[in-house]
Amino acid sequence: MVKILRPQEIPKYVEQGLYDIGITGTDWLKETGAKVQILADLEYGRVKIVLAGPPEFKKDPNLILKEFNKKGKKLRIATEYPNITSAFFQNLQYYKEAYGNKRPVIMTPWYTFGENENVEIYLSFGATEAKPPEEADLVVDVTETGTTLKENGLVEIAEIMRSSAVLVANKDFINDDSKKEKILDIIALLKGAVEARKKLHIFLNVSEENLQKLLKALPALKSPTISKLSKEGWYAVNTVIDEDELLKVLPVLRKYAQGLVVHKPSSIMPLEEIGVA
Repeated sequence: MVKILRPQEIPKYVEQGLYDIGITGTDWLKETGAKVQILADLEYGRVKIVLAGPPEFKKDPNLILKEFNKKGKKLRIATEYPNITSAFFQNLQYYKEAYGNKRPVIMTPWYTFGENENVEIYLSFGATEAKPPEEADLVVDVTETGTTLKENGLVEIAEIMRSSAVLVANKDFINDDSKKEKILDIIALLKGAVEARKKLHIFLNVSEENLQKLLKALPALKSPTISKLSKEGWYAVNTVIDEDELLKVLPVLRKYAQGLVVHKPSSIMPLEEIGVA
């Protein structure tokens, strides 16, 4: 059975064995603390988790804490990531000096926990960037380009972590041979799609006298496939290269090759590399 669920839910569902595998973000793995096995980085959904606030707070987070503490004011942070946010502040040098091991107060609609009432973390259910200044002083939020923060009058203060989409599995799956084989097939398909986004499949013809000159300049996934054409003295070259290599080798191709065809593959599966550590 396949289901589309929120990425926040997937880590714990997989950990508990409700599902064998799932796709989620590394941010939600850290937030939930789920004990799962990461099988593959899918290389999309790349974002930053940042501490942000109004421009006047554009300074070292330690100084922000110190200023609020000296004024006897509570520092309020809105976020979808209360655990990540709590850990970030607890690791700040000034926080340790001022509050020791006390955990910030984390407030949700259902319960409140934590000992340090000088730093309050409010669980946000979206539109977090719109919370300051009324509901919060600062936010910890996801950003990709920074545009949404800027539109809401906020600036990035500190980067907390980076996240991307990953394929995860329940740690017990490796003990089930039937599940393991199916999961390896899924890994192959997903890695094939990931690799294909970065590669180009090229076909070209080259005369025998220029073949070695071309091959010396031509990068390949493993090694090019070379086959004779029906026309004497001519060869077909078939290979896969990194997409960003095409412009670098184009002058050589233009000089020595004929009939160049460039194709974007739908999948490239490095089958010999598919496995589970």
